[in-house]
Amino acid sequence: MISQLSWKIGGQQGEGVESTDRIFSTALNRLGYYLYGYRHFSSRIKGGHTNNKIRISTKPIRAISDDLDILVAFDQESIDLNAKELRSGGVIVADAKFNPTVPEGVDAGLFPVPITSIAEELGTSLMKNMVASGASWALLGLPLEVFNKAVEEEFGRKGPAIVEKNIEAVKRGADYVLELAGGPLEEFKLEPADGKQKLFMIGNDAIGLGAVAAGCRIMSAYPITPASEIMEYLIKKLPKFGGTVIQTEDEIAAITMAIGASYGGVRAMTASAGPGLSLMMEAIGLAGMTETPVVIVDTQRGGPSTGLPTKQEQSDINALIYGTHGEIPKIVLAPSSIEECFYDTVQAFNLADKYQVPVILATDLQLSLGKQSCELLDYNKITIDRGYLVKDIPDREDSSMFNRYAFTENGISPRVLPGEKNGIHHVTGVEHDEAGRPSESPVNRKKMMEKRLRKLAKVEVSDPIHLQAPHAEPDLLIVGMGSTGGTIDQARKQLEADGIKTNHMTVRLLHPFPTELVLPQVAKAKKVVVLENNATGQLANLIKLHVGHHDKIANVLKYDGNPFLPSDVYEECKKAAGNKAQEELVKNGNL
Repeated sequence: MISQLSWKIGGQQGEGVESTDRIFSTALNRLGYYLYGYRHFSSRIKGGHTNNKIRISTKPIRAISDDLDILVAFDQESIDLNAKELRSGGVIVADAKFNPTVPEGVDAGLFPVPITSIAEELGTSLMKNMVASGASWALLGLPLEVFNKAVEEEFGRKGPAIVEKNIEAVKRGADYVLELAGGPLEEFKLEPADGKQKLFMIGNDAIGLGAVAAGCRIMSAYPITPASEIMEYLIKKLPKFGGTVIQTEDEIAAITMAIGASYGGVRAMTASAGPGLSLMMEAIGLAGMTETPVVIVDTQRGGPSTGLPTKQEQSDINALIYGTHGEIPKIVLAPSSIEECFYDTVQAFNLADKYQVPVILATDLQLSLGKQSCELLDYNKITIDRGYLVKDIPDREDSSMFNRYAFTENGISPRVLPGEKNGIHHVTGVEHDEAGRPSESPVNRKKMMEKRLRKLAKVEVSDPIHLQAPHAEPDLLIVGMGSTGGTIDQARKQLEADGIKTNHMTVRLLHPFPTELVLPQVAKAKKVVVLENNATGQLANLIKLHVGHHDKIANVLKYDGNPFLPSDVYEECKKAAGNKAQEELVKNGNL
């Protein structure tokens, strides 16, 4: 029996690839397996190759696998594009309709199953996804009753007749492949899972759930890949808590509406991707100038312009930090796991209120849309901090306005909600005095700029970095952000086996940069490798700017639209380690 396995399904977009993956992985999650998924899909509604890959394990995992055990193919293109990933002895389950062939040089077994024909016999070709799922499930020797339960949940709202037909499709797919294979494949039998309950979700859903838990009650947004699922999640959930989601005409309206709602006292947010973030920049500056809390989620994708809207990239770092004109205080967080997507969203709202600044939560497509197992969330960890929000303002003898933007030592001024007695003040996007009245006084301008920027002097953020540092003087410090963390962890095991001492640091606070935490880790490493999905090394440049040590920092960049594989990281880090790696390989008899 094996402890982990990798499964992929491919076909044309609109053929049911996504629903097949969803039901298959839901059933595995129900058994207690740990899962990590990756979606490769085209930027169109129907047509174009798409595939979903799921890694299944009895232990926690946070990376896709290099190889593949089972490929389910709805067309020959899926075989031609993905068969190269199959390990020696892997298996292809393919629709017999297209007379599938295995490419030359691929050592894999082929099981042609009349997937479409079976589905049509049952009334509709749409059920071919259930036939394919049943065939896959049967090869693993897993109990069909668990899979059937997932089918019931998926199709229950359509009535018992539909459920029964889909269950029959699963059974026929299973029976057919078992007859071809002579029973379940022993080499693919998984060890039993721990059976513990786990959540299984995408990062966008975790962000949506975090927003609800944080007390967000208004989301204004415009649909864009890969952020739309946040809006779709909250459309279903916020009304249950007295909140609402507003689909605006564009991203400019989305951010300004969120700022207005926040000024009125409601926790509000918006979410977008790179193109939408660009449109929001002027309004983010408005939030900075008026000191209005607001949360913005940026789900990074391939750019520039429309770019690769359905592919992985981490190229918005410069825009997130420096995109606004002028200088304002802002906070940029970068979660690196599903759990962090949830907890960091709560933290983002607290930080926005506490420091009265825009807070940007930066994810990437793989973290946003890759479905993953995560431990049950602890709602007892959640606290709500509305910051310096004042009420019961004393009467004043004169007719002066409330000093909403009063000069304070830490830069955080008293905030008052509209309608509060004695709290009247001006609000404007131009420079202003303590009461908000427009002012072009050079003295006031200098004091007001310094007041706003003082907010960032002592920002208190939970875990600005994640650090795995078993070595006092590592050969390599591998640095990443976002979804790269689990991939780095897996590659490190192989590097350590080769005798290369490695530490791993994930940067979670991009701005203000946690220099005092990053500097000592960079300083003690012989070499630093910064891993990121962009072409210009934006994270590496940020580290160089704040901590120096330019001579020891090397870039490992990937910008072809795909996430890093563990083998990518291993090979590139081995090169970066240079002579040390070669010496250890010789010493260990591996070279």
